[in-house]
Amino acid sequence: MQALGIGPDYAPDAELFRTDPEFMSNLYNFAYGEVLSRTDIQIPERDRHLAVLAAVLGTQGTGEFETVLRAALNGGISPVEAKEVIYQSAAYLGFAKVRPFLSAANGVMEDMGFRLPLEPQGTVTQENRREEGNRVQVEIFGGGMRESWLSGPEERAAVNSFLASNCFGDYYTRGGLSLKDRELVTFCFLIAQGGCEPQAVSHAAGNFAMGNDREYLFRVVSNLTPYIGYPRTLNAMGCIETAAKN
Repeated sequence: MQALGIGPDYAPDAELFRTDPEFMSNLYNFAYGEVLSRTDIQIPERDRHLAVLAAVLGTQGTGEFETVLRAALNGGISPVEAKEVIYQSAAYLGFAKVRPFLSAANGVMEDMGFRLPLEPQGTVTQENRREEGNRVQVEIFGGGMRESWLSGPEERAAVNSFLASNCFGDYYTRGGLSLKDRELVTFCFLIAQGGCEPQAVSHAAGNFAMGNDREYLFRVVSNLTPYIGYPRTLNAMGCIETAAKN
């Protein structure tokens, strides 16, 4: 982990290694030793960084986020990719939960010498964002999503419209990450925050449609165990199985 700029000498963890050496040794040996050494759950390093960033956002681990962001940036994730994970999380976690992470990320990036603001990644206008967002919904989830705000209970029409224009139009259409990447990080947001099992099942299916298959998602979730804990890991695996059966 030293190559990624973190470890026992990294300031935020160094103090805990001083005060809680047994716990921190167990944590590092598990998260950065045992988990990473298992060949049966290995995924590409880039995917792992994206998944971990999304999961730590989902768990609201603000302090840990600075550590994993630094590791991701040292490990090949670009500032644009990292920022896109944070931006997209607002649709799934709510902006009230995301603001502290954005401030933390800015501090880390500027400390590492990256110049802010980054290059714009938007591709839609206020006039076409709903149409373009709905196009993405259809690409991922199928034709049943076409003009979804016109179907279903009237009470849900506004939120269904927001989903097309804001969640998918404002975020999924942006550059920096592919749709395959975006479905991966969305699934990780959902399983990490818990209580979103119906949506996690839907986005597991969305991942399948984008090429992230059942085995791959199991590998992703296994890698996230140190960050999200065993109950949410097992719940996530159940969501994958449910999506696969459907």
